[in-house]
Parts: sequence; structure tokens; C-alpha cells
Amino acid sequence: MKSIQSLQEKWKVGAGQFWLIILTFALGGSLSGRLCSYLLKLVFLEKNWAFWLIYPLFLTILWPFSVIFVSFFTGQFRFFRGYLARVGARLLGSGSTGDSVAGNYAAPSTASAAPIHIAIFASGAGSNARKIIEHFENKAAGSSINGLESKSTAIKISLIVCNVQGAGVLDIAEEKGIPSLMINKSDFAANGYVESLKNTGIDFIVLAGFLWKLPEVLVRAYPKAIINIHPALLPKYGGKGMYGARVHEAVIAAGEKESGITIHWVNENYDEGAIIFQAKCSIDANDTADTLANKIHALEHAHFATTIEKLLG
Repeated sequence: MKSIQSLQEKWKVGAGQFWLIILTFALGGSLSGRLCSYLLKLVFLEKNWAFWLIYPLFLTILWPFSVIFVSFFTGQFRFFRGYLARVGARLLGSGSTGDSVAGNYAAPSTASAAPIHIAIFASGAGSNARKIIEHFENKAAGSSINGLESKSTAIKISLIVCNVQGAGVLDIAEEKGIPSLMINKSDFAANGYVESLKNTGIDFIVLAGFLWKLPEVLVRAYPKAIINIHPALLPKYGGKGMYGARVHEAVIAAGEKESGITIHWVNENYDEGAIIFQAKCSIDANDTADTLANKIHALEHAHFATTIEKLLG
């Protein structure tokens, strides 16, 4: 069981998708073996020494094609496209087995031109979600105009996840043509919607004003692949119930001279993951929660998308 769990964590998949992947491996291996035997029998009338000499080479060549073919029927094409690209990169010596510059997230190889698919979790108006979406839209458009491939073109916002009916972020998703997923609290606590995320091909999760605590099952399924932005300088003014105006009111009430934003990795506890990036702003004597919120929003819009790009680039 430990080996199964370690594979699930390595591949970042839920239990359902894990067994579909194993089935694809098995069926792909069987298919490649049968194809190899059939093709070689067309050349060799009997299984002599030459047959068995060539058989492993032929099998190695046919196996990736067989697995990709089977993956169409099991719904795992996206996983195996990335998996085979990474294997190929390692064999050719062009892949990196280390983490990204930030030392935590190991981005999928961009050699396959497969994008990194991001899900944005949000509960409200979605101003940060809009800025992130438009940042990567503009990057992709700029690369297309210049006829160049850049790291940013390999990043795509592929899903909006929301827990509030009628939230503004859903309008943004519709406007931008991005699929959305409405979630309820009981199912989220039970399964984290991991299978839905994996079936959508999500590689990375961004919390942008999402007010629920993430269940352990989701954090385990996406190790070092979930980030959050908090409207204060952690580790101060974080924790359960500390969001929005509550944070700004607490900061002002404490007489702080500055506040800011913290982008951090997400673990099983509120606002306790390792800090990735912070930016500060001053607090004036006449600042209120509303005016401080405006300063914080400006920092969020200026830094959130670019920090994501640096992490995944």
C-alpha cells in the first residue's frame, strides 16, 4: 500500500486515475507484445535466435505508441503524453530532475509543448483571477506575434473552481471561455474533488481569495503544487477567520506601520506553508481598512501572476 501511495504522490493523481493509469500500462504492454510478435513473424518464419535478438528492440520502439493508443480509450492521454515526454527527455539527457528555481515545484518538461494546466480557486469577485488569466493571455499572444516560444506560453489557466453560487469569478470564467467547477463543502471535505481535477489535467492550483480550508486529501494529491496569497505579512495576521477586511482591521488596530502580501505554499494548516514571496506597503495615520485594502489589491495585482510565472517557468 505504501508503494501505491508513493506512486500516487509522485504522479500527483487520485486513486481512480491511478488505477486507470495502471490499466493503461498493462493494456499498452500487452498490445505492444502482440504487435511485436505479429510483425516479426512476418519477417521470420520461426522463432530463431535472430527473432529473440530483435524482439526486445522492437518491443521498446512499439511500447510508447501502444500505450498512447490505449490511453485515448482510458482517458489518460494527457498523463501519458507528459509521462513519455519526461522519460524521453531523461533518456536524451535534456530533462531536469531537479526542482524549479524556487526549489519546490518541478514543472513538467516544456520540451513536449504541453502546457502546465492551472486551476484557480476563488470565492468572490475574482479580481486576482482576472489579472492572472490576462497576464498569461498577453504572454501567449506576445509570443505568437513574435513567432517565438517562451516559457510563459506553456502555462494555461484551464479551470476556475468556486464554492459560492453567483460569485463574480464565475462571470470572468464565462467571459474568458474557461470551464468552471462548482463545489460543495461536504464533497470537498470528503474527496477534495481530486479526481475531477486530475481528469481535467490540472497540474498546479492557485488559491486567489478562496475561503475554505483545503482538505488533507487534496494537499496530498498536489504536494508542493498549491499556492495561496494572503493580504498581510505572514506569519502575523494569519490563521482561521483571517481574511479580507478582518485582516486589515487587525493590522490597523495593532498600530502596524506597514502591511503587505504573502504568497506561500499551502499545507494542511491555515497560512502556515513556506513563504515564497512578500511585498510591503506603508500604513498612513489616516488609513482605514478600505484604503489599506486598496493598497493590498495593488500589490496583489502587481505580483501574483509574475510570481506564478517565475515558479513555473
